Amino acid sequence: MNETLNLLGLATTPLELLSFALSIATVWLNIRQNHWAWLFAILSSALYGAVFYESKLYGDMGLQLVFIAVSVWGWYQWLRGDDSHERLPVTALAWRGRAVAAVAWLVLFAGLAWFLKSNTDTDVPFADGFLTAGSLVGQVLLSRKKLENWHTWIIVDVLYVALYVHKGLMLTAVLYAMFVVMAIIGLLAWRKSMAGDEEANAASAAMVLK
Repeated sequence: MNETLNLLGLATTPLELLSFALSIATVWLNIRQNHWAWLFAILSSALYGAVFYESKLYGDMGLQLVFIAVSVWGWYQWLRGDDSHERLPVTALAWRGRAVAAVAWLVLFAGLAWFLKSNTDTDVPFADGFLTAGSLVGQVLLSRKKLENWHTWIIVDVLYVALYVHKGLMLTAVLYAMFVVMAIIGLLAWRKSMAGDEEANAASAAMVLK
């Protein structure tokens, strides 16, 4: 699975190519709010863990293990995650929630960057730590169907493109460039979904008042 292939002028491996395909399916299903996205997320995370290990991106490798655990939790949240145990609706964070997410990103970044610099042979501890921390925040927000998960992924994915080009993972760099576009589509789709839910709730409340 690690033999080098040439795909449209890009050097890759069968393992990276399969991870690429599963990741595209995951984000597409996330945009559609389909809970099967989490199964594809588990599979793609397991395969990408091996890809990142080979590239000495240990933060990203460890992140895939966390993603697998969070994906199991996220799958449950999407199916039975609100107070009435109905399917989870799209909602937005309040200002306090955004502040908590930003602080969590910075704290995780500091801890991960220190660990990677002190305990591994990676040549990009700060970039790896920052993007790993942002990905963790984005994954938690995605699990709770918070609209801001897409803002987080847009930032993270743009920066990941540069990191993967630096590491020679050209197919994965292309994947993350596609993720930027898909995250923008996801943001617009979820914003429309949230507006629709709010209109439906308003109409339901009006009927009750009548």
